[in-house]
Amino acid sequence: VGKTSTSLNAFEDKLDVQPPLGFFDPLGMFTDANQEHFDCLCYIEVKHGCICQLAFLGQIVTHNRIHLPGPIDMAGDSFDLYPNSIAALFRDNATPQAGLLQIVVFVVFLELFVMKESANSAEPGDFPGDFCNGALDFGWDTFDEETKISKCAIKLNNGCADQFGIHGLMVHKKLGNINMAADLPIIGTL
Repeated sequence: VGKTSTSLNAFEDKLDVQPPLGFFDPLGMFTDANQEHFDCLCYIEVKHGCICQLAFLGQIVTHNRIHLPGPIDMAGDSFDLYPNSIAALFRDNATPQAGLLQIVVFVVFLELFVMKESANSAEPGDFPGDFCNGALDFGWDTFDEETKISKCAIKLNNGCADQFGIHGLMVHKKLGNINMAADLPIIGTL
C-alpha cells in the first residue's frame, strides 16, 4: 500500500495505529497534520471510548433491572420507576426536568474539572487520554514500557469496541420499534 505523503509516515509507529488496519485515514484528516493535531484526536478517541463504555454498561445493567437503591427525587420516586435509555428523556414518565438539569450540571463539572489530562493540579498524563490525574495508579509506575503500551492499546481497543457496541444497541432498539426485534444474549429484547 503506497503512502501519499511523508507526513503520514510520521504517525505509523504511534499507539493508536494498530493492526490489522495500521494507519487508516480514509477522510484525509492527516494530510497536513502535526503531532499536536494527532494527539488531540487521540485524546478525543479515548474520551469517546470512555463515554461509550459507560453508556454500554449502563444499558446492560438497567436492562437487567438493576437500578440504584433509594429515591431519585424529593417525592420519594425510586430509580426503577423511570424508563431506561433514551426513553428516560422522551416518554410520558420521563425523568423530571430537575433531574435532567442535575445530570447536565454533573457532566459539565466532569468535563471542566475532572476529565482532563492535567486536572486537580496534577501533571499531564503519560499518554493522550490519561485521565487518572495522579489519583488512580493501580501500579502504573511499576509497569515496564512494553506493559504500559499494551495496557494503553487494550484501553483504546475496548473503547472502540464499546463505541460499536453502544451503536449496535441503539440500532437494536430502533429495530424493536419497527417490529424487527431480536432476542439478544445478555440484553434480551430492548
